[in-house]
Amino acid sequence: MSIELINISKTYNGSDFILSDISVKIETGEFFAIVGPSGCGKSTLLRMIAGLIPISNGQLKIDGKDVTNLPPQERALTMVFQNYALFPFLNVKDNVAFGLKARKMANSEINTRVNHALELVNLTDFIDRKPGELSGGQRQRVALARAIASDAKICLMDEPLSNLDAQLRNKMRSEIRELQQKLGLTLIYVTHDQVEAMTMADRIMVLNDAQTQQIDSASNIYDTPSNTFVASFFGTPQMNLIPITLKENNQLSAIEISLKFSIIKSLKAGNYLIGVRPNALSIDLESNETNAVVTNIEYLGTHSIVHAQLDNSQEIRIETSSKRNLSVDERISVSVTGSHYVFSEDGQKLLNTNGGYTDGNSSKEPQLQYSI
Repeated sequence: MSIELINISKTYNGSDFILSDISVKIETGEFFAIVGPSGCGKSTLLRMIAGLIPISNGQLKIDGKDVTNLPPQERALTMVFQNYALFPFLNVKDNVAFGLKARKMANSEINTRVNHALELVNLTDFIDRKPGELSGGQRQRVALARAIASDAKICLMDEPLSNLDAQLRNKMRSEIRELQQKLGLTLIYVTHDQVEAMTMADRIMVLNDAQTQQIDSASNIYDTPSNTFVASFFGTPQMNLIPITLKENNQLSAIEISLKFSIIKSLKAGNYLIGVRPNALSIDLESNETNAVVTNIEYLGTHSIVHAQLDNSQEIRIETSSKRNLSVDERISVSVTGSHYVFSEDGQKLLNTNGGYTDGNSSKEPQLQYSI
């Protein structure tokens, strides 16, 4: 079942909008993630889709039918919450069956659905246990089983893995994705974790400041972020953002560092932000010409994040091999070896990359090398 949001907005006082003009069509069987920082309105949007919060403006359609003013029970969807929402006095089987009994379904149908759901989430052996006897991951599986048993074709998930430890989160990600594909669910998944969104979703909506920043696949969001917020939010560690001034003759203002970038000629004179991901920078320990000093090193096992200060006082992050023997206060030579991005001065628009992306259109104009 598809879901369409048409200019959805939410305000509690008529003037301050928590969400403004949110529009998207989520296709049948799609895994759609809504991601953004805390307080951006993503859980509010999910609750409006569920019917738990009224929509201030706009229209919500499910399979082409207007459900904007319908109560939750008439929207043919189910929801998995962050805190599991299990009854502590009921065992696993009765928790999963609770909603089905409320719908006065036949006992034989309830047993069939509950057993099938528990089998899918590998909880058949825990059917008689109470929630207090289960681990966090097992409790979340019970909540998933309850959603599966309802047989709804749309499932809403509100940060379901945030209460789990990192290792269990990784395991549950793959399990949820596999279940979604096996059952053919249209799944809307809210998270503040960009890694969850990138590894699970077919498409991602990025929310910030009450508005949609970008809707696209994980690869497109990472490779062609629409603005500096999206560019910084996706990718760990964060993208480096360096302010530059381009003169009328396409020369950059004199900034005493030796990083070289490709600037497409179509850019007008003015101020811009250049974005460079840490893995697009390299350190040359053999070079006699240095342009930065190491300020901190984060060892992460397979790689390290080197924090450095360029000779113009610009702080940058560089991703490098953990085998590099570096120390704090050491002088180094940093160069650009991968893609970079040029954003408008206010950071609201991606103008181009050295791959030729200009305002959403590829460019075949020659690329020139400049030192900044």
